[in-house]
Amino acid sequence: MSDNLLQPQSGPGRPKDPAKRLAILEAAKRLFMSNGYEGSSMDAIAAEAGVSKLTVYSHFTDKETLFACAVESKCEEQLPPLRFELRADASIDSTLLAIGRGFDALINSDESVAMMRLVMTQTGQNPELGKLFYEAGPQKMLLAMEHLLQQADQLGQLRVEQPQRAAEHFFSLLKGGCNFRRLVGCGEQPSSAATDIHVQDVVSLFLRAYRP
Repeated sequence: MSDNLLQPQSGPGRPKDPAKRLAILEAAKRLFMSNGYEGSSMDAIAAEAGVSKLTVYSHFTDKETLFACAVESKCEEQLPPLRFELRADASIDSTLLAIGRGFDALINSDESVAMMRLVMTQTGQNPELGKLFYEAGPQKMLLAMEHLLQQADQLGQLRVEQPQRAAEHFFSLLKGGCNFRRLVGCGEQPSSAATDIHVQDVVSLFLRAYRP
């Protein structure tokens, strides 16, 4: 799925109302997140959005397309406003701590856990949805982190020969066992104190591996 799924489709006939499209998309996100894919009918989404079912189909060809657009939109709004830039006078330690805390809060939030579970249940029927989710969320963060690590290498704060692999190492360490337990339903959202200890441990370990 490409980014143009989120853009109003042009064509003959009456121009489509962007406000109605947005209302449908917001309604779809709420219902898919709360009721799952199978539990969210196009009739229910239309009623939630305050439009007719015909209007839903005029903006989104079918339920699968609407779900794909909802997933992409949800990923984009969930991406934390993290600063993946390293100024010459900034410390890589503090930059990694800030990114780590933001990322940990994101992946362990109730909404993100529900989103991940929902996507995983649907990719068996439609692998394209998994690709869409990855490109809309995780891949964007990995690319931003890769750029940051390249900066740190150029400034001499780190020695990173393969920034893509190093970025994956960093985020994988942050996920750790806590996020896995959250996904399988046998763990609670960690306290702020526990989160901070975990992030500091990860950053310390990462710096020991990549410090010059």
